[in-house]
Amino acid sequence: MNKVLLVGRLTKDPELRTTPSGMAVTRFTIAVSQNFTNKNGERGADFINCSAWGRQADNISKYCHKGSLVSAEGRIRTSSYDAQDGSKRYVTEVVCETVNFLSSKSGSNESNNDYQGNFESEEVLPVNQVDNMETADLSEDPFKSFGEEITLTSDDLPF
Repeated sequence: MNKVLLVGRLTKDPELRTTPSGMAVTRFTIAVSQNFTNKNGERGADFINCSAWGRQADNISKYCHKGSLVSAEGRIRTSSYDAQDGSKRYVTEVVCETVNFLSSKSGSNESNNDYQGNFESEEVLPVNQVDNMETADLSEDPFKSFGEEITLTSDDLPF
């Protein structure tokens, strides 16, 4: 069984794109706090790359922003491609089936029923159909906008 459940905050605004066939896809990264502390008593975070498709992608792009608290449920997908320099690159991401917005539109932790919600896609595609969908040219790094390395200070984190 391949099932993932994450709760965390978006590290930057979601990036909405459209495949050549017209399907919306949003890519975003969730910072998830680790359950343990280091020797200095500080908690670390894991940064998990995620994607969502269809109507759900549109809603995430419209209602979420850097710092938004979300829960995401989905599956892990791994893939690889050949980079322009000829090296093989590997990509691991969570393909979200359900994303719940846990913070209000203003970004506060107060509940706002007009904004908070569970936006599942209208059409659920079989796993093999999603994996084989026509997408943009993959000869180019699909995560180049994520950057090679993320350097953050505690001032950069929304929590």
